[in-house]
Amino acid sequence: MKENAVKDKSFEFSVRIINMCKYLITKKHEYIMSKQVFRSGTSIGANICEALQGSSKADFIAKMTISLKEAAETDYWLRLLHRTGYIDENMANSIINDCQELIKMLTAIIKKSKDEE
Repeated sequence: MKENAVKDKSFEFSVRIINMCKYLITKKHEYIMSKQVFRSGTSIGANICEALQGSSKADFIAKMTISLKEAAETDYWLRLLHRTGYIDENMANSIINDCQELIKMLTAIIKKSKDEE
């Protein structure tokens, strides 16, 4: 699995998160959870970019692990937004599936990197 695939996917995911947050603020007038999901959802890709510039294998694994934690947090916020009616079933299913795909990719990258140590 190539790191640039996860980098590209995380960037596109960040764009979706930003657009969803714009919707939550302008249409639903939701300001608290949208800030949380904005922070964690865009942090995934930022940490992947940092990992790709890591100074060592351990640094790479550490940054990818942070990305994985941010993805897990984002999954939580997305589920909460859905359960409380801020995002509908279609939006929730689509963006949560993307988030879970990132989680799977990051988990595989971390496992492979640890196995190579």
